[in-house]
Amino acid sequence: MDVQLNRVKAAVLLVALSAVGVVIGSWFGPVGLAVAAVGVVAFDGYVYLRADAIVLRAMRAYPVSEAEQPALYRVVRELTAPARVPMPRVYVSPTKAVNAFATGRGPARAAVCCTEGILALLDERELRGVVGHELAHIRRGDTVVSSMAGAAASVVMVAAGLRVFGGDGDRVGAAGRVLLIVLGPLAAAIVRVSVSPAREYEADAEATRITGDPLGLAGALRKLDTSTRTLVLPPERDIVATSHLMIASPLQQTGIARLFATHPPMAERVARLEQRAGYRR
Repeated sequence: MDVQLNRVKAAVLLVALSAVGVVIGSWFGPVGLAVAAVGVVAFDGYVYLRADAIVLRAMRAYPVSEAEQPALYRVVRELTAPARVPMPRVYVSPTKAVNAFATGRGPARAAVCCTEGILALLDERELRGVVGHELAHIRRGDTVVSSMAGAAASVVMVAAGLRVFGGDGDRVGAAGRVLLIVLGPLAAAIVRVSVSPAREYEADAEATRITGDPLGLAGALRKLDTSTRTLVLPPERDIVATSHLMIASPLQQTGIARLFATHPPMAERVARLEQRAGYRR
């Protein structure tokens, strides 16, 4: 049921974005309408086919083999059976920031990515919890709509002509600032309408079924909560637009990044996992 619902959401997302593009094009007469029609077809195709690539590129992720990451591969392979999903592609992101995510337009096209930071920080029990959480997103079909929403938001931000939102010394002209004011909230709305904070609670719950160990994931989330406060990712355009896919919010919740916030409170997630383990509060 979750998979079908998410596929419907993804289809509705593309239809809605296409309708917006066609309406805008119609303001410029028959030529504008024709250009918009071609543009939305190209846009929809790009978002559908390249959503996972956009997300992985945002994190500069690279594919790894079993020989390169034997422990990570073992954990992913062992958990695919209880998760009832095919073996996903495995990626690593070369950053010390502690995080992980899954992406792909379906289980057969899915990928799991861990940062170098999370692989260094977590023990195997905690890593199993995180991988179980990401496989839960794949099984539930969350990656379909969340990856497409992230890709669509990223493309919208490209339209604003902004390379980054700060941090590398780039200067944004007056036109870019106007486009940011207009298109930034639109990109954020794409993400917030498509992705519910409840999906993290549900993936946490599914992960405990997959691993049989709610405390392993709870321990990982505690470490993530501490680490993501100190090792935040740079607020680059693509990272901001795809931050909702990650297991923990990777950005400081200031400026435009705040508009993209979709993660529920980490303390509440940990509390729910501990209750599943029989802890009373």
